[in-house]
Amino acid sequence: MSNVEQDPAELRCGGVATAAEPESELLEPRTVPLGGPRAMMVGRTLPNRDRRMVGAWCFADFYGPADIAGQPGMQVPPHPHTGLQTVSWLLEGEVLHRDSLANEQLVCPGELNLMTAGRGISHSEESPAGHGPVLHGAQLWVALPGEQRDVAPHFEHHGDLPVLSTADGSVTVLMGALDEAVSPARTYTPLMGAEVSINAGRAMRLPLEADFEHAVLAMSDGISVDGRPVRVGDMLYLGRGREQVELRADVSGRALLMGGVPFEEQIVMWWNFVGRSHEEVVRAREDWEQGRVAGASDGRFGVVHGYPEPALPAPALPNAELRARGRTRKPS
Repeated sequence: MSNVEQDPAELRCGGVATAAEPESELLEPRTVPLGGPRAMMVGRTLPNRDRRMVGAWCFADFYGPADIAGQPGMQVPPHPHTGLQTVSWLLEGEVLHRDSLANEQLVCPGELNLMTAGRGISHSEESPAGHGPVLHGAQLWVALPGEQRDVAPHFEHHGDLPVLSTADGSVTVLMGALDEAVSPARTYTPLMGAEVSINAGRAMRLPLEADFEHAVLAMSDGISVDGRPVRVGDMLYLGRGREQVELRADVSGRALLMGGVPFEEQIVMWWNFVGRSHEEVVRAREDWEQGRVAGASDGRFGVVHGYPEPALPAPALPNAELRARGRTRKPS
């Protein structure tokens, strides 16, 4: 997933958590374009104006259900990433992933595409030819900790994830662990991510790690979290110290539950790069532009083969120096 804004803001994230954080905080999305000239619109809840991260989760886009019958659907040309993992999760539809490691993988509902960018990778995402009429899902990023941010890039596809089922619904564990269900996906910090599917008129009470901070992203209407209604596309931040949470659905509904140990490092997230300094981001941008123009398959980001359109050029850097700051915007 790419941040394709042509004037991306400097996103200052990370930093030690403080005891003054609220017990809950509603994060509303902003609407942004996804892709090139045929961009579809998505809702972005992370990074938010005041709260940029939930554990190591640093980016969350939600889209759909979108009617893409007879339309291009998702079309994101090749673009770079550093210092993060991309998490692709679908409720409806299909997305074709291609990357510079020569991986080509179709992801379908209930399957996890996980790409670890490390020191640098590029990829494209598209609704394949003959795609279904509806596209509905989420794209998430996980920031890599400093000692792991330059690992060798790699890609994982998990089509058989652990599921916990009860009479009230089911929970699919994407990353980390919930109760006794453990995902096979590789993680670099203590975190968890799960899709919660709730039957109509029922509630699910789920155990939480008390030293994690958590949030719930509503992916359908009629969801409430600990009795608080959360509109589709909104995210309710739950803070830390909770040992359980209750999700209820008026009609059959789904939500993403995510959490992790508060990310104590300060990071700069600009365009599709997660770094620790202005110089690190500038270097990544220069490496991408040089490789993109030259079409160098042996460069830092490699080349994505098979996508019918040119790779995305990097936006111009802001005039001011990029600075790493805290993971929340502290009140003045």
